[in-house]
Amino acid sequence: MNITARVLCGGEGLVHPLNVSSRAHVLTQASAAATAGTTPIVDLDTGGVIALQGNVEGHGNISSTVETLRQAARSEALLPLVLTLPTTAVIGGSAAMAPLHEALRASGRRPREVILMVRGDFAQIERRSLLTGLDGLRAIGYLIAVGDLGTGHVPLDLLADAAPYLAVLSPDLVARVHRDARRAALGEGLARLARNAGSHVLAPGVTDEGQLAMIRGWGVRLAQGPLLVPGPTGRVHVPLPVVAPEPAQATLGPRVQEFLLPAVTLPYEATAEDAIDAFGSEPSITSVILVDEYQRPLASLDRSRFLLTIASRFGHALHSKKPAARLADPARTVPKTTPAIAAMQVAGRDGERIYDDLVVTDEVGRCMGIVRVADLIRQVAAMQR
Repeated sequence: MNITARVLCGGEGLVHPLNVSSRAHVLTQASAAATAGTTPIVDLDTGGVIALQGNVEGHGNISSTVETLRQAARSEALLPLVLTLPTTAVIGGSAAMAPLHEALRASGRRPREVILMVRGDFAQIERRSLLTGLDGLRAIGYLIAVGDLGTGHVPLDLLADAAPYLAVLSPDLVARVHRDARRAALGEGLARLARNAGSHVLAPGVTDEGQLAMIRGWGVRLAQGPLLVPGPTGRVHVPLPVVAPEPAQATLGPRVQEFLLPAVTLPYEATAEDAIDAFGSEPSITSVILVDEYQRPLASLDRSRFLLTIASRFGHALHSKKPAARLADPARTVPKTTPAIAAMQVAGRDGERIYDDLVVTDEVGRCMGIVRVADLIRQVAAMQR
């Protein structure tokens, strides 16, 4: 969903299961989580319940995973599900996974609405079978998570080889981080490692505000636990973090999200002909952003430079059937909270592209839209008056 009721933008339905909703949003599905045998996963920045995690004791087995899925279907919980999956089932291949696929079909859900969290030890000799199984699940459409980071027997290089969408810290580690400096250092290092490897990070089992403050300091945005369950009204209360004052903020201008314009996006694999069609659909389009499967911007096509290349002698014949990325520049991204003057500094780093559109990203790097440098210049000029 994007910042709407859908789970990450991109195509139809749910492509990416992490949605953001408004702080303290009333969510009836979250209230029903206990009856569905699941626990809400909360976006700490917004207080929104974005997914439900199945409650399975220990590492469980494929039968436990299937039963959790069936319970969620009976409770009509439509939020994305995080289901525990033992490594033995993945290693067992398609035959071992058949009950899960059948339960998913019977529930009316699609694989891309489910994150499978792999837990449990495995022998080094089974590593290749595990990775092959994960690749097969990903090809079907499931998103993959690796669980128990910090106390489980999970080789850290599995984050590189398995490329999980979600990395889940160990509940035992989270339970002790605010009382044990060594474990706090370990948790912070694991969170940073997982993010740098391209995964989102989830902290489970949060019970008090000390833990919450600690994991927020690590840059972790997703959490679940007794502190973050809906109350009698169905609302999730997320204690606000203590924010240091920013006296210089006012002099830097408003944040770029105030100037946000819709972005025209194409898959990174799109051809130049696709980009020509996009530019031709509306003369006001100044750029086309090439994004990956999770809507993260990878490159941008400036209208003037791109069409000039296509209009040159033999330009259409040379480029139209080939990837548009060949004619693109790296996307110049700014987080949505970037002040106007700071964004202008980003624009000014490359004199040849100073007026190219800036791509505004959300907290997990997804494309929210674009900002035109001319709008920033007008704002800054108005501040000087």
